[in-house]
Amino acid sequence: MRFWARLIATVGGLGYLKPAPGTWASAAALPLAWALHVSGGFPLLALATLLAGASGYWAAGVMVGPDRIKDPPEIVIDEVAGQWLAIWAISLPAWLHGIEITVLWPGWVSAFVLFRLFDIWKPGPVGWADRSGGASGVMLDDLIAGLLAGLGTLLLAGVAHGFLMGG
Repeated sequence: MRFWARLIATVGGLGYLKPAPGTWASAAALPLAWALHVSGGFPLLALATLLAGASGYWAAGVMVGPDRIKDPPEIVIDEVAGQWLAIWAISLPAWLHGIEITVLWPGWVSAFVLFRLFDIWKPGPVGWADRSGGASGVMLDDLIAGLLAGLGTLLLAGVAHGFLMGG
């Protein structure tokens, strides 16, 4: 069981890349998100995100136990799940409107940069979740960071396309 938990938690060993394993995992999540979106649209990416979150929670629980506060850097399934959640901001509109998702490349950049910023900086609820400890803390801070990054990406898209500027 510990073998499978480590394999999932480190995303096949990706979490052992140095430096900044979380950034490596976030970067690796992007082409995987693209492949999921191209293969099955937003529903497949959403399902994969939910599966990554659930399996990540289980794997993190095995790896850190219920009482450990620190989020080990090699656990990066949380970054993958959070990054995919941020990508929902471009996957859903692309799927709903039949837009090729690569055309939305500024959204990819925004989702990546904002996710990494929120994950590292840990503002407000991201920091609270990170301090909560155990598997919940490991997973929840990145999911909240992904949600904030997705909302930020939507906000930036609205500004860029004039929806939020009265244009």
